[in-house]
Amino acid sequence: MGRLILLLGGNEGDTKKILSHAQNMLNDEIGPVQEISSLYESEPWGFKARQNFINQVIEIDCSLEPDEILKKTQQIEKKLGRTLKSTNGYSSRIIDIDILFYNNISHDTQELKIPHPQLHKRLFTLLPLSEKWNDLIHPVIKKEVGQLLTECDDSGWVKKI
Repeated sequence: MGRLILLLGGNEGDTKKILSHAQNMLNDEIGPVQEISSLYESEPWGFKARQNFINQVIEIDCSLEPDEILKKTQQIEKKLGRTLKSTNGYSSRIIDIDILFYNNISHDTQELKIPHPQLHKRLFTLLPLSEKWNDLIHPVIKKEVGQLLTECDDSGWVKKI
């Protein structure tokens, strides 16, 4: 089994309920959920929206290949009401599941990049990630999550709910 770290988020519908459903589906379809961060509210990143986002990081024991994880997370997003991902920037969404880390691997294909290429630039990712995985070392940048958080220049606001 491997350590899979995901970021769950959304800003449409009953986000807290949708994130809970996503956790249950991920547990059933990808592997047992081991850790869950608190919920965090943040302003939209990279675009304007009416609703703020709610995000949460979870850790799952997983034995799937990275491309299979991507396929399953996209199927779960669709089952929860997610429409196609935006191709021209960021937009509001009912659910988004981002693969942040998988074990200590670096995976770089057209369809999937692990670690997530933007995680070190996003306060809404780093704050919940630092809650339980502060000492986790980014396999590409070679810095702990806590250090990435202190170096992050994201000026958006994020608060624990």
